[in-house]
Amino acid sequence: MTMETNGNQNDAKWDAFEEMMENKVVFTVPIDESVKAGVVTSLKGVRAFIPASQLSTSYVEDVSEWIGKDVDVVIITADREKQRLVLSGREAAKIKRAQEKKERIDSLKVGTVLEGKVETIKPYGAFVDLGNGISGLVHVSQMSTKRVETPEEVCKEGDTVKVKITRVKDGKVSLSMKALEEAPVTEEDDIPDLSNFVSHEKATTSLGDLLKNIKLS
Repeated sequence: MTMETNGNQNDAKWDAFEEMMENKVVFTVPIDESVKAGVVTSLKGVRAFIPASQLSTSYVEDVSEWIGKDVDVVIITADREKQRLVLSGREAAKIKRAQEKKERIDSLKVGTVLEGKVETIKPYGAFVDLGNGISGLVHVSQMSTKRVETPEEVCKEGDTVKVKITRVKDGKVSLSMKALEEAPVTEEDDIPDLSNFVSHEKATTSLGDLLKNIKLS
């Protein structure tokens, strides 16, 4: 095998590493050994380093406990010139959580009625915790059929409320409390519309009845 062939193969590897880093591809590697500041593994025959701070989303005290374990990672540094490859289990975990959350949100159906807890109040509305790591916004205009100046007029943090899903888009969930209220009945609603009423009763007044009170001179 010539040096040129080796060089081409090496370039192909780093091309692949750079593409994987750009696309944030999650993959699994075995931990081979521990060093002072982290652990070491290999990818396509290239030595790769995972800093202790990037092993997990939680604090890692003893990196030697990770030897022999399989870890989901992404590439965070692919320096072709220095032949330096750095991986992160922490970022991979964040990506996986985000993907799982997106799948849960995408599974929500518009029109579904849910019960949730008000977690945050903002001037423009209230964020409601729907459980399973998902929350949605009830805009102030969707809080009641009555005029609402501030969200605090309707609810406060910690309140349990019923909401209807009105929109699911781009990972955001729009909710409505207003949609669950019955439309208020006004006085006008109680008055029947007689404008188009036509009587079907037959006329019973005779000509004699009409003329009997008329005096002829």
